[in-house]
Amino acid sequence: MSTVATSTAPTHADPKLANAWKSKSPRDLSDAEVLAMPEGEYMNAAQLEFFRHRLATLRGELLRSAGETTEHLREDTLLVPDPADRATIEEEHALELRARDRERKLLKKVEQALALIDSGEYGWCEETGEPIGIGRLLARPTATLSLEAQQRREMKQKMFGD
Repeated sequence: MSTVATSTAPTHADPKLANAWKSKSPRDLSDAEVLAMPEGEYMNAAQLEFFRHRLATLRGELLRSAGETTEHLREDTLLVPDPADRATIEEEHALELRARDRERKLLKKVEQALALIDSGEYGWCEETGEPIGIGRLLARPTATLSLEAQQRREMKQKMFGD
C-alpha cells in the first residue's frame, strides 16, 4: 500500500536501462539502471549484489578513514610551543573525533545492512514488511524502514521524545 515503495521504477523506463541488468555484472550497473528495473525484479540477485558491492565499498572507505584518523591523532601537540597553535590542533582533533564517531555509527549500520543481505531481508521494511524502495536504498543504502514508516517514527519521536 506504500506509494513510494511501489513507484520506485520510472513509469516510462528506457528499455535499454530496464534490461541492462540482464547482460551486465551487478557491480557495473548504474543507479539509473537499477532504478529502471521492473518492479517484479525487486531485490533480485542482481540488485542484492549491486547493494552488497555498494555497502562493501562504503565499509572500505570508512575503515580507511578511521586509519587515517589514527595516524593524524598521533600528531604530538606537546611539541607545538605556541598555545594558540596547540589549541587549534586540539580543536581539529576534537572535530575529527566527532566525525569519526558518526562514521563508527554508520559502519555499524553498514555491517547490519550486509547481514540483512545475507539473511535475505535487505530491502524490506523492518516495521511493515513492505519494500523500502530502490530510490530510497540508493539514497541511503543502510535504510531499514520505508519512507512512510520512517516518517511515522520521526513524528512519534518529535511528539514523545526518544
